[in-house]
Order: sequence, then structure tokens, then C-alpha cells
Amino acid sequence: MTQDIETSRLTVNGLNAYLARPAGGSESGMLLLPMVTGIGEQLREWAEAIAAIGVTALVWDPFHGPSSDDTSMPDLLAKMPELDDAVALDEQTQLLDHLLGELGCAKAGVIGWCLGGRFALILGGRDHRVANVVAYHPTVPGETPPNHTMDAIAHAGLIKAPVMTMYPTADELVPRSRFDELQSALQARETGPSLIHVYPAAEHGFANKTRHGEPVNAEAFAISWPQVLEFIRVTTKTCL
Repeated sequence: MTQDIETSRLTVNGLNAYLARPAGGSESGMLLLPMVTGIGEQLREWAEAIAAIGVTALVWDPFHGPSSDDTSMPDLLAKMPELDDAVALDEQTQLLDHLLGELGCAKAGVIGWCLGGRFALILGGRDHRVANVVAYHPTVPGETPPNHTMDAIAHAGLIKAPVMTMYPTADELVPRSRFDELQSALQARETGPSLIHVYPAAEHGFANKTRHGEPVNAEAFAISWPQVLEFIRVTTKTCL
């Protein structure tokens, strides 16, 4: 059964964000870290789906305005090298503070897709307040870009919370060797269960509905998303 939700655009310490939450709010929360689309239609749909299960969803804006709603994909891709790890993590921490503060959440996790999946792993390793970490096809490439100054795999090994991650074997950005490193880091943790999903022949970004013209991507998302929602619901419950 889904709940009535309310949505809004807001600013937190000058940062753009998108909020979707059950009407009246919730003690459970999730910080959403987008892929290259920014706070486009797809991210808003996911935020609203999370709110519909009773969890407040707050979306970070990586590009401070531009999104797939109004900016071409080549132009958005050109912005990715401008993202600074330290700046991005500071912004995400401020939004997590807002979830756990003014928005009234007692527990909050983090979910990210692609570039946001990488940041979710880093934030989870740095900030042990998070109740969970969900990383959809996180972008941990074989060759590290200059602006990737923080090691996502090393941070993954520091996460204390439950982790769910999804890896598509036809990921053209993340070779299997890098996924194997990530899997090893997660499974070596002494605290926090690891739920690691592998989707044969699915592609990087398979969660995005624009990739669902390929049946293997659509099927991977159809299998994974209900499990992600249940994982979020259980790990952010205030009474287990």
C-alpha cells in the first residue's frame, strides 16, 4: 500500500535539492545521489517511489541547476570532470544533516546511481550515521580520473551499515576486475552485511528507463528495484 506524498524544491544552506516525503513527514529517510542526469525526471520518479513506501527522500544536485530536463547529455557529461570529491562530500553531508535534523528523520541511508553510486560508497565509509548504503552500478572505473581524489573501494571497506550494490556484467565503464575489488572490500568488513547483486549482460546505467529499450536492462531493473525498496524500508525502520 502506497502513501500520499508531498514534493517540493528547496534549498539547504544555499544548495538546491528535491524533496519527496510521505504527507506529514517520516522518521525514515534516504539521501539520493544522482547519476549524470542530475535532478531530472528519472531521479524525481525514484524519490517519489521511495516516499510512497513511507521514507523521506532528499535529492542532492550535483551540478547546481542543470539536469536532463533542460541540458543535453553531452553537456552534462562535460560537467563531470568539474566535480570535486571534497566539495561534493561536504554538500552531501549537509543534506544528510538536514534529513537527520530539520526534516525529523531518526534514521537515514544513502542511495546513488553511477557517479552517485560511487559517492554513496565514499559517504558511507566516511559518515557512520548512515543506516544503509545502496549503490546502483557505481562508477569505479579502471582508469581513475584526476578528479577522483577519494578511493571509493577503500571507503567501501570502512562502511559499518548494511550495503546493497548492483553490478551489470556488460558495464563498459567498470571492468570486472574493479567490481571484484569492490566485492572483496565489502565482504572483508567485520560489521555490516553485504548484499551483492550481479546482472549478466546488463549495461552500465541499467536502472535508467532510457536504457530499457534493451530487455536485459529492463529485466535487471524490474528485479532489483523492488528488492532495493524493501531493503530501504527495513534498514531505515526506527523499530526493528
